[in-house]
Amino acid sequence: MRKRKTIFDDGFQDHLTIDATFVGEPGIPMLMDLRNAQVPRDMIPFSMARKCPNKRQYIHFYMHDREFSRVLTATDQYLDLLKQYDGVITPDCTLMIGQSPCLQQANTYMNRAVGFYLQKNGIPVIPNIRWSDERSFDYCFLGVPKGSMVSVSTHGCITSREERRMFKTGLEAMLDALQPKTVLVHGYMPDNIFGEYLNQVEFHRYASQFERTHRKDGD
Repeated sequence: MRKRKTIFDDGFQDHLTIDATFVGEPGIPMLMDLRNAQVPRDMIPFSMARKCPNKRQYIHFYMHDREFSRVLTATDQYLDLLKQYDGVITPDCTLMIGQSPCLQQANTYMNRAVGFYLQKNGIPVIPNIRWSDERSFDYCFLGVPKGSMVSVSTHGCITSREERRMFKTGLEAMLDALQPKTVLVHGYMPDNIFGEYLNQVEFHRYASQFERTHRKDGD
């Protein structure tokens, strides 16, 4: 572990991680204590946060990266908005099979860096955990305190047999590495992926925006 207290004007939001402790070979920022985070009453996508009257929710970033990239590059500009809500689930920066490991590590870094900075500004944070294949397990769980609450999303991640296999493999690795007490699941929770773990961990499922829109259209 190493800690940095200086800041570099390098254009990459280095100030987000001032006073952070960095862990692992890639140097992923370590999130602070997560005990002020509560199981969300509900979740709302960042894209809807400005117009939603119900602030008793957690904001999530389970959407295409381009829809929240400005939060990664200009985090300060969104603090006032994010503070209106109960808390934030850290950005779901893409980790994808076949993607450069360097880029996957950078996306893991930004997930934790933004989360750490929001914590420093008094916002309750729940870490989103994202992996690609087995090679990402060396770094994708770094920066998250063991035994805490975490969040994952199945939306768009379990459409094929191979994707379902890899998601279950990653879920098992995550449960082993982080030993979370509570796991939030954004999207569907198929029994053939989650079933054997239901007696080990407390799960809470939240419908994706696609599900909610589809239900409305079907009414």
